[in-house]
Amino acid sequence: MADKLHFSLVSPERELYSGLVDQVDAPGTEGDFGVLAGHAPFMATLREGRVIVRNEGRETIYEVKGGFADVTASGLTILAEQAAPAAV
Repeated sequence: MADKLHFSLVSPERELYSGLVDQVDAPGTEGDFGVLAGHAPFMATLREGRVIVRNEGRETIYEVKGGFADVTASGLTILAEQAAPAAV
């Protein structure tokens, strides 16, 4: 089994996602980026856009409006100014 990334998406109202995933793609202010398990640590600011959570061949999509992404040895945490599941 491939390594998994621990991912947490938090808005001011609540935690929208927490769990192990294959990959997360996010809309950075300096360009979109993807994070896999073992990624080098970094911090980034987020612009309005979609956070795509990829796991076991499925995608879960959230709309975010600003915030921060923090990649550490423990995983990825996104603290969004606003976040909600994307409309289908």
